[in-house]
Amino acid sequence: MSDEHAFSPAPDAGAITDVSGIEVGHFSDPRRPTGCTVILAREGAVAGVDVRGAAPGTRETDLLAPGNFVQQVHAVMLAGGSAWGLAAADGAMQWLEEHGIGFDVRFGTLPIVPAAVLFDLPVGDARIRPDAAAGYAACAAASTAAPAEGNVGAGSGALVGKLFGVQRAMKGGIGTASITVNGVTVGALIACNALGDVLDPDTAQVVAGARTEDGRALLDTRRALLRGDLPQPLLAGTNTTLGVVATDAVLTKVQANRLAAVAHDGLARAINPVHTMSDGDTLFALATGRVPLEGDAPGMTVLGTMAAEVVARATLRAVRAARTVRIGESCFPCAADLG
Repeated sequence: MSDEHAFSPAPDAGAITDVSGIEVGHFSDPRRPTGCTVILAREGAVAGVDVRGAAPGTRETDLLAPGNFVQQVHAVMLAGGSAWGLAAADGAMQWLEEHGIGFDVRFGTLPIVPAAVLFDLPVGDARIRPDAAAGYAACAAASTAAPAEGNVGAGSGALVGKLFGVQRAMKGGIGTASITVNGVTVGALIACNALGDVLDPDTAQVVAGARTEDGRALLDTRRALLRGDLPQPLLAGTNTTLGVVATDAVLTKVQANRLAAVAHDGLARAINPVHTMSDGDTLFALATGRVPLEGDAPGMTVLGTMAAEVVARATLRAVRAARTVRIGESCFPCAADLG
């Protein structure tokens, strides 16, 4: 189905697992390009979320609001399969409970696992979707090693640049990055299945996205729309970029939600158009609380800058690490092959 499945992270890019207390595990379905990715925080992490896309598919996001009771989560599940893929979180809960991870509620150990899904059904047999067994397998594979990138986990069936028809789209994927400033680390993991194009945030050049009618070059969606080219009619929710931003800083729930909000600036730098009516763009924030924000440690302004930066870098990595996928008559080239 695909030439290659995943890349190892670039040595200088960093990874979300550079954040102490964070583990990542992928499950990639061998039957078609789909899968799920879990971000584990075994000891719990203060969490927030910010949903900007107009067509999200999520689970347990309401409890992350600052005024609600639960303060920590134990994992975040990102999955393909559209709303069906939310079942992967059930498998994560089973694995966490079996390993004694969660809150003691007298009648059992209760893990908290928010989740979000992206739409990857056009790639292969749409009846194959991540389920509880997939989520369980992702947890079993989790480690502190730098996670694989590209056509893996929740990014297995991701595509980008679908505004002028899926036949002109390119391969998306999953990417990761991290930054450390004055002893505090912020990392991101992004599954990019965007409706829009992905840009290099440093140069503003399109790297992957909608192609010209002959399929041989990048169209540049933003410029095409502004000159009056008409996009194809779209089903709502058939795209979506998902991600997790994590830090080892001590944050409150209010601060974690703010970090998730500011992190969307990174998506806006790397995707155009972004947060559309057909995207369910959702970013979670996790704070493992290993480093207090005192002394020379960065405050929220610097943390927000770091979060936006790693999200932009991880989004770019997602398409640069992606590999071309061919299924039947369909071919979704990657950035490296189109160039």
